[in-house]
Amino acid sequence: MIAAILSLTLLGAALGVVLGLANRVLKVEGNPVVEELIAMMPGSNCGQCGFPGCPGAAEAIVAGTAPPTCCPPGGKALASAIAAKLGITVDLSALGDDGPKIAVVAEELCIGCCRCSKVCPTDAIIGAAKQVHNVFREACTGCSACVEKCPTEALLMKPVPVTLQHWVMPKPLTA
Repeated sequence: MIAAILSLTLLGAALGVVLGLANRVLKVEGNPVVEELIAMMPGSNCGQCGFPGCPGAAEAIVAGTAPPTCCPPGGKALASAIAAKLGITVDLSALGDDGPKIAVVAEELCIGCCRCSKVCPTDAIIGAAKQVHNVFREACTGCSACVEKCPTEALLMKPVPVTLQHWVMPKPLTA
């Protein structure tokens, strides 16, 4: 019994050292600009930009195959920050920025068909078949994929409601 424990301990330690050395020797350096853009993005990985998450969008922006305005949750602020980081100009006039939105279910219209919950990338829609659904606010990224799939138009995109956790003191009026 002790021999088995000792041999597994030595094997685990030896493999750990080998993995540690392999990590240092075979390390792949990434593009630091891509890493900075990923840190600037919202990180919701919602797919609204058409790329598989924020890292894919950041790589496409740096490569020049996607515009800096491709991230809808980031809005104008993110687009201008990305353009400033990359040293390019961007036209923000066509970009609408209504602020963050989440999906809301009109319970009197919901028939419980589950089409919305099947397309939600973050599993924010709660409900069972033939039951009224609801949206888990903290998980909703505002991608509006569920709104397009709802046959009864029971889902609407509304601004994030002000709660105690999300309240921000407004700026004072200047005279």
